[in-house]
Amino acid sequence: MGEAVDRLKRAIENSEVILVHGDYDVDGMCSTSILTRTIRSLGGQVVPFIPRRVEDGYDLGEAGVRAALAAGAKVVVTADCGTSAVQPIASLCEAGIDVIVSDHHLPGGELPQCLAILNVRQPNCRYPDKDLAAAGVAYKLSLALTRAMGGNENVVLHMLDLVALATVADVAPLRGENRILVRYGLRLLSEGGNAGIRALVRSSGLDGKPITAGRIGFILAPRLNAVGRIGHALRGVELLLSQTESEANSIARELEELNRRRQDMDRETLDAARGMLEKLGDIPTGIVLAGDGWHPGVIGIVASRLVEEYARPVILIALDGEHGKGSGRSIPAFDLHSGIGACSDLLVRYGGHRAAAGVTIEREKVAEFSERFANVAAERLSPEDLVPELRVDLEIPIEDVTEDLEQLLRHFEPFGMGNPSPVFMSRSVTVAEQARTVGKDGLRLRLENGSELLDALGWGMGSLARQLRTGDSVDIAYRVERDEYRGAGRLQARLADIRR
Repeated sequence: MGEAVDRLKRAIENSEVILVHGDYDVDGMCSTSILTRTIRSLGGQVVPFIPRRVEDGYDLGEAGVRAALAAGAKVVVTADCGTSAVQPIASLCEAGIDVIVSDHHLPGGELPQCLAILNVRQPNCRYPDKDLAAAGVAYKLSLALTRAMGGNENVVLHMLDLVALATVADVAPLRGENRILVRYGLRLLSEGGNAGIRALVRSSGLDGKPITAGRIGFILAPRLNAVGRIGHALRGVELLLSQTESEANSIARELEELNRRRQDMDRETLDAARGMLEKLGDIPTGIVLAGDGWHPGVIGIVASRLVEEYARPVILIALDGEHGKGSGRSIPAFDLHSGIGACSDLLVRYGGHRAAAGVTIEREKVAEFSERFANVAAERLSPEDLVPELRVDLEIPIEDVTEDLEQLLRHFEPFGMGNPSPVFMSRSVTVAEQARTVGKDGLRLRLENGSELLDALGWGMGSLARQLRTGDSVDIAYRVERDEYRGAGRLQARLADIRR
C-alpha cells in the first residue's frame, strides 16, 4: 500500500496521466469508479478503461496495453483484475509505465513483476480479512491516498454505496469487514446520493422501496452486469460517475433495454443446454457443454441455473471459430478453480476462484476437456455432495411468526453469502385459502397463523397450486420477510420448501 500511495501521489502532483483499468462486471465497474472519482477529487488526470468482453477478453491484456500507451499514461492501476496478467504487465513496465495491481482474485501461478500488488489473497499477505471484494480493496487504496494528500475523506466515505453494490453483486461473504462496509453502504444507497444509482433504482422499479442486499443481487446488479455482458462495461462506469440526472437517466434506460435482451439470450441458451443434457442420458458429475452461437456474456448466468437444477459443477463454452470462451459455476463442495487447474494443460488460459471461473480453450480440445473435468469432479465429489440440501436454522410454531420476530431479524442484516437469512421450519400448518399461481411459476398461499392469516410466497413452486386445497396440513421451510406494496408493509413467509 505504501508504494502504491507514494507513486499515485507523485503522479497527481506532477500531472501525470493515470489509467484505471477495470473488469467488466459490477465489482470491476464500481472499483474503477471509486478510483477514478478519488483521483479526480485530488486533482489528478485519470482515464478509466474497461476492455470489451467479447473482442478483448478477460483481464488486463493487449487492449489495456494499447489503451495505456494511447492515453500517454505513466501509471496504470488495475481494478478487479491484473493478478494473473504477467505478460501484459511486463509489456507496460518495458514501456516505462508503472503498474499497481488492485485485485482480489486468487493467483493462478506466478505474480506479475510490477510496482505494487494490492491483493489480500496473494501469498504472504498479512492483511487479516481475505474476503474483501475488489471494490473493498479500491476503497482502502482510495482512503489511504486521500489521507496521504490531505484530501477530503468524505469523498471516499460517501462511495461506500459503490462498495456495497459491488460486494453483494460479486457474492463476497457478508461477514467481517464486508458486513460493516455493506451495512453502511446500504444506508447510503437508500439515501440516493449517487445520480447514476438513483437513475438505476428508478428504471428498475425500486423507487421508494428499501434497498436491501437481496434487491442488489436480483434487481440492480443484473442490469449493470448486462452492459458488461452484451454491451460495453465502460457505459456502466459512466453511469456511476454521472453528475446530472439527464445523463444518468439516459444511460439507465440503455441498461434496462440491454437487460431485456440479455434475458432473452439466457432463455435461448438455457433451453439449448437442457436439450444437450437430455440427450446425454447419464449426467456426468462435472458438466461441460459447448455450443456455437452462444453469447460469451450470458453463459455464466446459464451455468448458475444448471448448477441449481443438477447440483453439480457446470462449465459452458461459447464456441467461435477455432476457439471457445467458457464460464463455470460450482457447488459448495467443489473447488472449481482447483478442478479446472487439474485440466490446465488442455486450456489456453483460465482464472477465477472456488465458486466461479472462466476458461479459454481450442475447439479441438473441448471433448477431451469435458471428459477430464468430469473425471476430476467424480474423484473429488461423493454422491452425498450432489444432493441439494436445505438447511433449517430453527423449528418454531407458526404462531411465533410475528412483527417482533421480523424486527429482531433486521439486526442480523445484511444477509447474503456467508451470512444467509435464517430459514425457519413450522410443522402442521393449515392452508387457509385455495392456493394460486403468481407470475410465471410462483405459488401464493394464505396460512393460518393463530387468530390471523399469514401470506406465503414460493417462486418456482407454481405446479403445487393444483395439489393444495383449503384445510390441507403442510410442513413449511421459509424465511420471514416484510412485503412492501404501495407503501404498506405486511409479514410474509418466503417459502424455501413445502411438503404435505
